[in-house]
Amino acid sequence: MNSSVEIHGALRNFASAITEKMGQITHGEPEDQLRAPFETFMSNVAAALEWEVVCTSETPLPDRLGRPDYAVHKSKMLAGYVELKATGVGAVASRFTGHNREQFKRFSSIPNILYSDGNEWALYRSGKRVGKVVRLSGDVAADGGKAAASQDAEALEAILQDFLLWEPIIPFSKTGKIDFKGFAELLAPLCRMLRDDVKDALKDADSPLVRLAEDWRHLLFPEASDEQFADAYAQTAAFALLLGRSEGADPLTLKTAEAALAGQHSLLSRALQVLTDPGGRAEIAASLDLLLRVIAIVPPDTLGGSQDPWLYFYEDFLAAYDPKLRKDAGVYYTPVEVVHAQTRLIDDLLVNRLNKPLGFADPGVVTLDPAVGTGTYLLGIIEHALCRIEADQGAGAVAGQADALAGNLYGFELMVGPYAVAELRVSRALSEHGASLPADGTRIYLTDTLESPNAEPPQTQFFLRLIAEQHEKALKVKSEVPVIVCLGNPPYDRHDAVEPENEANLSQYGGWVRFGDPLSDNVVKGKRRDRELKTAEARLEWRQEHSILQDFIGPATEAGHGGDVKNLYNLYVYFWRWALWKTFEHKTAKGPGIVSFISASSYLQGDAFSGMREHMRRLCDEIWILDLGGEGRGTRQDDNVFAIQTPVAIAVAFRSKEAKMDKPANTHYTRIRGKQAEKLNQLDEIKSLETMEWRECPDVWQAPFRPAGEGEYFTSPLLTDLMPWQHSGVQLKRTWPIGADAETLERRWQELLQTDDRPKAFRETGDRTISRKYRVALSQESDSTPIAELPH
Repeated sequence: MNSSVEIHGALRNFASAITEKMGQITHGEPEDQLRAPFETFMSNVAAALEWEVVCTSETPLPDRLGRPDYAVHKSKMLAGYVELKATGVGAVASRFTGHNREQFKRFSSIPNILYSDGNEWALYRSGKRVGKVVRLSGDVAADGGKAAASQDAEALEAILQDFLLWEPIIPFSKTGKIDFKGFAELLAPLCRMLRDDVKDALKDADSPLVRLAEDWRHLLFPEASDEQFADAYAQTAAFALLLGRSEGADPLTLKTAEAALAGQHSLLSRALQVLTDPGGRAEIAASLDLLLRVIAIVPPDTLGGSQDPWLYFYEDFLAAYDPKLRKDAGVYYTPVEVVHAQTRLIDDLLVNRLNKPLGFADPGVVTLDPAVGTGTYLLGIIEHALCRIEADQGAGAVAGQADALAGNLYGFELMVGPYAVAELRVSRALSEHGASLPADGTRIYLTDTLESPNAEPPQTQFFLRLIAEQHEKALKVKSEVPVIVCLGNPPYDRHDAVEPENEANLSQYGGWVRFGDPLSDNVVKGKRRDRELKTAEARLEWRQEHSILQDFIGPATEAGHGGDVKNLYNLYVYFWRWALWKTFEHKTAKGPGIVSFISASSYLQGDAFSGMREHMRRLCDEIWILDLGGEGRGTRQDDNVFAIQTPVAIAVAFRSKEAKMDKPANTHYTRIRGKQAEKLNQLDEIKSLETMEWRECPDVWQAPFRPAGEGEYFTSPLLTDLMPWQHSGVQLKRTWPIGADAETLERRWQELLQTDDRPKAFRETGDRTISRKYRVALSQESDSTPIAELPH
């Protein structure tokens, strides 16, 4: 008997079983009537095809988008998933509504899923239907075995074989190497599906993942929201598996990945072990197993060797995974020309101004990138420093100096994905030069740079100790390790000068830099502790008054620019303040130091940043500004070295001894012009400070970091001097009254009328208060009947 005949018989039995079930009085979801008949049907299909096929049923999750009904394995390898629908719903996604439609959007990340309501069968890959829909000749709910004709069985057999024979396709280039951009785009939706599954699970207070999220916050990120935990979970799992594969885990399983990572990537190994513990794994098994299945077929040797393939990987991944997160986190690949220019300028200062003949490799030079990303700056330093060693001392000296260099390079990263890639790239680069990594691996830490250096290290059980130690080591670097060089590309993300409603989740608003120490650690000499204050609002206000960001805010406010300091609330400003504190002001700062960032250039001028410029001038001996332009908005647009519209600049802030707080630093400026390629070429040609043409900036404390203009125009009084009162004009200051259509506005209007907290809805501030009510809104039926009392 051939397989088509056997499958026809199995299909007839399937239809008969459903008809029988539909004739009984039952409780539960309608699609449950298909489950037992389907399992029997697939068992019979496997026998007919002489394949080893196992269908693992998933428990339905009430009120959640949940998981597909079945995971199907062929020859012990995941083949795909099956989603059953109530008879009559069909298998054509375009006809789905409500819950089914939302669920299909979630499952569109799955590269191989079979839909069926018993009568219709359709195969989808990554949200797109493959082949035709198979419709049975009759109705399984009423016609019994007569519902399935022989031609139905033949058509269905073709779909089932296509489904069961599925293999992930990893994109390769014409040269036979893995296409990393294509692979990043393949991995991203699977990681997104895992993130969404975790978010879904966290809605259930009884889910084991809720406790896991609490442990994650306790150990690493106290202020992480559920959404941030779900993102961290997904990226940790995806990149730990990817690194495990690259380190030789073959075959790839959770256990082999953990073992492969245990040597040089102990945090990721233990994090993967904790996050995928069987107790919590059941709820996210579908998406996690799919990640495993796809990554497992990548040849390990294609992930090793040269570090170059990883150069753009995370940026490409995040662009496909979550473009908004990429934008908010400021994840944009830093061109190597920028990195090399900064590295050479800093090395010039180390050798020729600070008497460090080996530059970055000198034993006394500790370097930190506080927003390490995928490690591009640390790689640039390794390459530059060890090339110098080889040129000066010969190839035999490289390995020994690489050992020393490995112990003096540090990095902080908040996001798990780039952290994992940075660990991989830096460890391999050092190993390729013969270095023996420190006993605790690379000194790149998964941490929030803006967290207080005085926070208490978490206490936890032994099993989780490795993860807790990551937090503890990062705190030790912040509080004890003297840093000579702080460099990098900090994230940019401006936000309103909002006041958080409580003392949690402050990191997105500046963390310790803006709000000072947490309640238990806040000690300011001669001042009362904020614990004496009764309300959260009062504590936050007191802490802000004693934070290190006040060194930027205070001078600007005293100069009459208090109304402008709202423009300081940007992540890059917080990182600048942190780096200056760590390098020049911390108790471990012995005198000399260098801070060099490429960041948004808004601080070069403007009243909001006058205090920032003053503080930098007080802390430093000299400051060099390389203005790269890059304004992508307005009528006078300019090419940017990044794929962004915000103008950027490189700054190198230098001090050779203790600060001369009463003498402003000499500030030098140059502008690099041209198209993007021309700017990058100019940066690539920079060898030292002396090879560049600089213009001097004013030595006034709060003056712009730009040269004073020349000519009669610039000697004229400023318009703001002639008209000292300025106002930004009529501004709504609220976005909710602006809608794309009348229906949206009407809905918002009704919500406003019904709210009990109208001051909050109106965003009441010190200048806009609600003091009384008056009757103005009239119903359509009458011109005299008020429908609401509105605040004024």
